[in-house]
Amino acid sequence: MRADGSVQMVDVSAKANTLREAEAQAEVRLGRAALSALKDNPKGNVLEVARIAGISAAKRTSELIPLCHNLPLTDIDLDIVVRGTVVRIRGRVRTTAGTGVEMEALTAVSVAALTVYDMCKAAGHGITIESICLLKKSGGRSGTYIRERTPNKKSAGART
Repeated sequence: MRADGSVQMVDVSAKANTLREAEAQAEVRLGRAALSALKDNPKGNVLEVARIAGISAAKRTSELIPLCHNLPLTDIDLDIVVRGTVVRIRGRVRTTAGTGVEMEALTAVSVAALTVYDMCKAAGHGITIESICLLKKSGGRSGTYIRERTPNKKSAGART
């Protein structure tokens, strides 16, 4: 924050460019009708469209979140699986920059989850997006963070 109380982007120019990685997760809970819309959707392959949307979103994070730095991302990977009525989205983002990629990983899984919602909403609006969280981050001065427990269980994060 500036002396006058106004916000500013943090200057990371003195930080070393190092390998930094973050993993995040989101879950989309579907009703039975929406679950059937996953398999037979007039828009196309829901999970693949969501995966591509998440990758695109990670690349545009600095355009969506005002004080995020524009980072040269070196890898973005999203894995989407269906377990029962839950679509679990996990994303991993990497860079060799002077600041972390937590926001890029969180943006990727959030937009992928919103895409699943969008593509299935015609089958029912009872869809919920849950458990958006950071699972792990590494690199940089603050070290490694690994979430102690899976989302939906009460837990606090831990540093290692």
